Amino acid sequence: MNNSEHSSNSDQTNKPEHEHFDVVISGGGLSGALMALSLSALVNHQQSSLRIAIVEANPVLTDPSKSFDDRVLALSHGSAEYLKSVGAWQYLQAHAEPINNIHISDRGHYGKARLYAEHHQVDALGYVAEMSFIGNALLKALAPKQNITWFAPDSISDIQWQSEQVNIELNSGKQLSAALLLACDGAHSACRTFANIGSTSADYQQSALIANVGTAKHHQNIAYERFTETGPIAMLPLSTLTNSNAAQASKVSQDSTSGRCSLVWTLTPELAEQMSNLADDEFAKQLENAFGHWLGNITQVGKRVVYPLKLLQAKEQVYHRMALIGNASHTIHPIAGQGFNLGLRDVSDMTQVIAQALANKHDIGAFQHLMAYAQARKQDQKHVITLTDSLVTLFSNELPPLVAGRNIGLKVLNYLPSLKNALVKKTMGY
Repeated sequence: MNNSEHSSNSDQTNKPEHEHFDVVISGGGLSGALMALSLSALVNHQQSSLRIAIVEANPVLTDPSKSFDDRVLALSHGSAEYLKSVGAWQYLQAHAEPINNIHISDRGHYGKARLYAEHHQVDALGYVAEMSFIGNALLKALAPKQNITWFAPDSISDIQWQSEQVNIELNSGKQLSAALLLACDGAHSACRTFANIGSTSADYQQSALIANVGTAKHHQNIAYERFTETGPIAMLPLSTLTNSNAAQASKVSQDSTSGRCSLVWTLTPELAEQMSNLADDEFAKQLENAFGHWLGNITQVGKRVVYPLKLLQAKEQVYHRMALIGNASHTIHPIAGQGFNLGLRDVSDMTQVIAQALANKHDIGAFQHLMAYAQARKQDQKHVITLTDSLVTLFSNELPPLVAGRNIGLKVLNYLPSLKNALVKKTMGY
């Protein structure tokens, strides 16, 4: 990998520098780095590796924390398998805590369901890891790749679409061109804006309060989804292996007799702000009251961050010689923990489409291939978005008919193997 970061002020010549690539990736966060890693092993009909550029606004190679913070992500079983296939899992495995069981319950009601990895012949239903560890694992896997060039810190200032290539101007003044541009630049995608691709947005009128917490009892690799009067609470098992930044941010000890979990608490915006501003001991009491004592007392409370929750969907997945990947295409509610996993499958399907085009000696940026990608992603995205929307409606509402209905549903789910198997399969990313 060309690891020399390109300074935005380094080009002092009168004539802008121009480089041609097979693929330019806008964004070097999780989706962009994974996209580059997935494409890095592909070869054309001459058995040459693709030339890949990554344009990233943050100095990710010298300060990864600017791109990868300590928020926690749930990785499905399928996502972990994909990370293994591209060579990143070996750098992440020690920091990814397995989810062996999932406990779903409704506070104050009889409905509950239990999902067990051993009942589905897998070691884990999924894993939980901080974004910082995932990002660093991807960077380590990318490091030996000689066919990848980073332009960081830098960003795209203009895009011109031509019949046989796309021309890209960077803020540094550099000029790039490529057969294909992949927009991995997040919910506020500049590429989407340049292409005038509209988007729809639905405000859930909810916020997610996120924090790492210490618990008196060890989590025993159980992920809890607890539905309460104030909103759903997810408590996800975390590894006690932390980097210095994570340890400082979470303030959670590594005492083997206690546990460490990632909290995602869905609340009204007003209540989320109130909870965020409470003293640690008062917040711990409020959380214990809402979540219950499955994990004993809350012993430590880390930094609390509040995020507004919205559903964003791009009206088109593809454009001339360009496709949207990950959050540039869709940003969803975290209630089912499917956001990163959905974006990972975007990466997987795009890689397959490009590999097929290369095998047939076709132009990888041809619209027919981009449409094949859009078609491949349509059903999966629709199913996941419908699932999360349904869960938000069903489990963030205290209307008596919905409360009764969801408790009956949880009871049926727990005792109907075919329904449980279907849910587990979707949860595992298959």
